[in-house]
Amino acid sequence: MASTQAAAATEQAPTKNPTLLAWVAKMAAMTQPDRIVWCDGSEAEKQRLTEQAVKDGTLIPLNPQKRPGCYLHRSNPNDVARVEHLTFICTPNKTDAGPTNNWMEPEAAYTKLSQLFEGCMKGRTMYVVPYAMGPLGGPSTKIGVELTDSDYVVLNMRIMTRMGKAALDMLGDSDDFNRGLHSTGDVNPDRRYICHFPQDNTIWSFGSGYGGNVLLGKKCLALRIGSYLGREEGWLAEHMLILGVTSPKGETTYIAAAFPSACGKTNFAMMIPPKEYAGWKIETVGDDIAWMRPGPDGRLYAINPEAGYFGVVPGTNYKTNPNAMETIAKDTLFTNVALTPDGDVWWEGKDGEVPEELTDWQGKPWKKGSTEKAAHPNSRFTAPMSNNPVLSGKANNPQGVPISAIIFGGRRSNTVPLVLQAFNWTHGVFLGATMGSETTAAATGKVGVVRRDPMAMLPFCGYHMGDYLQHWLDMQKSIPQLPKIFQVNWFRQDKNGKFIWPGFGENMRVLEWIVNRVHGRVPTQETLLGWVPRQDQGLNLNGLDLPAEAITEATSIKEDEWKSELKSQEVFFEQLGTKAPEALMLQRKLLIARLDG
Repeated sequence: MASTQAAAATEQAPTKNPTLLAWVAKMAAMTQPDRIVWCDGSEAEKQRLTEQAVKDGTLIPLNPQKRPGCYLHRSNPNDVARVEHLTFICTPNKTDAGPTNNWMEPEAAYTKLSQLFEGCMKGRTMYVVPYAMGPLGGPSTKIGVELTDSDYVVLNMRIMTRMGKAALDMLGDSDDFNRGLHSTGDVNPDRRYICHFPQDNTIWSFGSGYGGNVLLGKKCLALRIGSYLGREEGWLAEHMLILGVTSPKGETTYIAAAFPSACGKTNFAMMIPPKEYAGWKIETVGDDIAWMRPGPDGRLYAINPEAGYFGVVPGTNYKTNPNAMETIAKDTLFTNVALTPDGDVWWEGKDGEVPEELTDWQGKPWKKGSTEKAAHPNSRFTAPMSNNPVLSGKANNPQGVPISAIIFGGRRSNTVPLVLQAFNWTHGVFLGATMGSETTAAATGKVGVVRRDPMAMLPFCGYHMGDYLQHWLDMQKSIPQLPKIFQVNWFRQDKNGKFIWPGFGENMRVLEWIVNRVHGRVPTQETLLGWVPRQDQGLNLNGLDLPAEAITEATSIKEDEWKSELKSQEVFFEQLGTKAPEALMLQRKLLIARLDG
């Protein structure tokens, strides 16, 4: 049977690429599917797979009047999020993976997973999914091929990537493609592994059906493998949104921004400016991932390698993110949200009254007032970026957009001011390296403990974090016109534990200041830790109902808090050991000396 399937893989293939055909045949011989289907990305294929997924219960059609082209998927309750503890970087040398990653020796990983993959697709279909990460034909675009036994994965990959014949055509006869193998297996947490082999440009994922573990173009290729390729090839693969902000005068400035989870990244990427900013426009290039490389004119250019959005649903509403609500109004796959009696979807934080009765994310009856969540806290939408009302016209530009500023943000109740500009590139990399968010009681039992999340890449860096930070420092030599670097914090609290800054659309005021700084238009106040807005020529506060003392508190830098902050960073740098970049260690010593001086 195995040899028959291997032969069938070659006979049915819409390509003559010898490396690709040999690899598909080898994987088919191991997994032994009943059928092999090469995906072409066509509308007819989408319709056929959708009908099949509805028939086998993978998808539930939603009310076409309320949610045209939308479907609901319920995952196994044991399979609802990324599994960091089961995610491995497989390099010959453990040091190369570094202290922030789980490591497995490549041959041991291949052996272990081969035993799981052996015959796992008997009775199933193997889908061959060729896809492009990035605009087709672009200099930064990478090709991947994912083999999967999940029609849910195929339908999601169709939204999230440029999938099908076009990607296969771009690959041609090249052997330069990411080799991704996925099977849901028996969805057993004890037999679940997501393994990355950077030197082989390979990803093997077994035992999960959840997006972040199985849509192999997303975090796996775009960040973990991508960050490794970026160091090898001289570019940056980053967990960053990309937006364009256009002034009433028609000047557009492009900005990349890194935020850890639960810090409002998608809201920022799709922000609607307040009424005081009539004539200003925010457009989304990307909401999650940026691939950035030096351009021929000396600037840093960024593309969004994705074609869709895989976003967290709870808390999304017309107040927090109206553009996201419009984006998910049609042609969207929902995962693990609640179902209303009239065939619509619901989640905690949605606009309007809480329904009296629902079917919860596990398919169980749910009544208003229940202590259980109707939608899973990590429930998701998968929507095409073409649905976004504020999608940038440059989102599909193969060359990308020139980045003028890079923003690092975390969730801090104190210490970090509303906005701060770095003195220079090295200082900016230091701010990104030491960024973090405070934990909640639910996460650790301790409130206010800062979890360091360098560049928001802690779960996604595909090699040693110290080498990654050194790569950032080294990139300065390749970018004659460096972006300015900023740090923001929307989450500063007053003495009563209330957020001082209103956030959401009002963040436009901070963004305007950043744009003005980029173009050299406003003076700043120099502090020991960076440049901040001046009281007299700083943030535009017109129409903002906040007392002056609140603004002062939100933008303040308190030396005692920063002494504690710099002390607490010591643990992070010690974790990096001898690979902690010397320039960042010196930067920290310089800041300590300033505060002690």
